Amino acid sequence: MESQINNPNPNPNHRNSLRSSMPVWPTIDGSLGLSEEESVSYARRFYQFGFALLPLLWAVNCFYFWPVLRHSHSFPRIRPYVVGSAVGFAVFATLISSWALTFAIGGERLFGPVWDQLVMYNLADRLGLTSWS
Repeated sequence: MESQINNPNPNPNHRNSLRSSMPVWPTIDGSLGLSEEESVSYARRFYQFGFALLPLLWAVNCFYFWPVLRHSHSFPRIRPYVVGSAVGFAVFATLISSWALTFAIGGERLFGPVWDQLVMYNLADRLGLTSWS
């Protein structure tokens, strides 16, 4: 009786907290989703196609397999692909954000006279496509 009073866990039937925190399904759509075998195949494909200049598939992989990403000891066959996708998407997002901010904030002050060759908004002028006569 005293062990129940000192127990911070109000559920007396709660035996193993690690087991109860493990997800049953590897995808966010639960029982409507894929089996574990199909999930390994899909996670691998999303991960590999992310390297084929489709890094948004890495974000889709992280979102769809969120239970695998959230619980570190669940689905060990799927987890390397999902964690790899998370790292790949984080690197991609950092690079694309740095590139965009460099051009948006720095602009002509940062690049000097080379700026006119880097920007695309004057491409039509350079090719002579704006004269209507």
